[in-house]
Amino acid sequence: MNEIDPAHRFSMDAVRNYDAPADGEKPGGINDVARQVASQYRRDTMSPIMVSGVLRMVEFALLFLSGLAVYFHYVGFFTYLAWQYPLAIAATSFLAVVLLDVTDCYQIAALMRPLANFGRLLLVWAGSFALMALTAFAIKASEDYSRLLFGTWFAAGFLLIFGLRLVMSTLIRRWARDGRMERRALIVGGGKAAEQLIRSVEKQPYNDIRICGIFDDRNDKRSPPIVAGYPKLGTISELIEFARIARIDMLIVSLPLTAESRVLQLLKKLWVLPVDIRLSAHSNALQFRPRAYSYIGSVPMLDIFDKPINDWDSVAKRAFDIVFSLVGIILFSPVMLATAIAIKLDSKGPVLFKQKRHGFNNEIIEVYKFRSMYTDRSDPTAKQTVTKNDPRVTRVGRFIRKTSIDELPQFFNSLFGSLSLVGPRPHAIAAQSHNLLYNEVVDGYFARHKVKPGVTGWAQINGWRGEMDTNEKIRMRTEYDLYYIENWSMLFDLRILFLTPIRLLNTENAY
Repeated sequence: MNEIDPAHRFSMDAVRNYDAPADGEKPGGINDVARQVASQYRRDTMSPIMVSGVLRMVEFALLFLSGLAVYFHYVGFFTYLAWQYPLAIAATSFLAVVLLDVTDCYQIAALMRPLANFGRLLLVWAGSFALMALTAFAIKASEDYSRLLFGTWFAAGFLLIFGLRLVMSTLIRRWARDGRMERRALIVGGGKAAEQLIRSVEKQPYNDIRICGIFDDRNDKRSPPIVAGYPKLGTISELIEFARIARIDMLIVSLPLTAESRVLQLLKKLWVLPVDIRLSAHSNALQFRPRAYSYIGSVPMLDIFDKPINDWDSVAKRAFDIVFSLVGIILFSPVMLATAIAIKLDSKGPVLFKQKRHGFNNEIIEVYKFRSMYTDRSDPTAKQTVTKNDPRVTRVGRFIRKTSIDELPQFFNSLFGSLSLVGPRPHAIAAQSHNLLYNEVVDGYFARHKVKPGVTGWAQINGWRGEMDTNEKIRMRTEYDLYYIENWSMLFDLRILFLTPIRLLNTENAY
């Protein structure tokens, strides 16, 4: 077996260092047919991982609470609760959920067919009781437990989780019909390889992959307009815009691994998107170690890039944003009130200033700030960078910009979800350096939008805040932003949030 490591050949460093233009990442046009198709696929979806994860928690809660209910039914609600009963009930409930997971009872295919999995469900529930009974016997505690109580709980608990799974089966089938349980995928590269891949994927039972189309730069016989019943919707450059409109979840590159240069050229364009990128390995002669593969059904894939923040991580980060945004709003409300009064007294115009900026997935969002410029001199497009002693800035504006008080309204952006508390700072859509848009200055600039922009960020606490008057400043800020994205964790967010007020004491570059 050839022990080639694909992680090295197609790593982030290999892609970014590949010497080829990444013009596909720049905003470009998209043909009318592709735009219409993309709009049809644009909908909110539900992650199967999240659905099964929530079901685990609900089933544990149902089993535990039903066990307590049976205990109180036999013993009485106001009777002393012996500690060994809730402990045994909790342990049995937890063990049942673990065994259900081990036996694949939380797979979407199993959840869609509860009657077919009736026997497996009953066996797991009975096995949980048997293991706990053996444990109680081994520690000579079996006499402490009522057989009638646990027998009643066995029946009640099983009926509850089986009934829940009947309900979940109906819901999951409905969500699947509505397209809410799909992973929307695009095939990159047409021809025979793409046809073989599509046929292999479609053979998988209970497949949650929805192939939305094919994109390929080639227009010759190697890439016909229809492949396995799916249309070729455009070029790779058009794919970028299509993926953003349709909110695509996955790109599958259907090219031979031996075409390393071509694969790297494609990845150079595609890595800026917030999607999973897989390299199909189903028809390749090269063999990798088994751990190098992931699978869609039985189709082997090489995991090239993953979404930076996905599934439970996104839930944790959103909860983090809501909690700490509310804390920030409450904590700084006196400062925000005083600032609003000062702005009204200092100059005519509204207290708040709204500016269009690039958000997650390159979508346009409105970001709130306290107004720091004279109304008739403000520049909503930010084409003209604010400089030191800029005459457009008001007296109050100079102070709130230097202390970053003007950014406090962005706690509301974070609370409502257009921003995160921590992430790459959003830039105005027309921001320029020496008459060049930022994406024209920095290769891979739009990769900053693979996560939500933030109120504060890794670049800012490392001194890269304020005026971006040179190309080098833009490059360095982007490098820090990309480092944050590639190394994200909740602890990293906490570290940045903790360091932000300390680093704000350095106001050298803020004006």
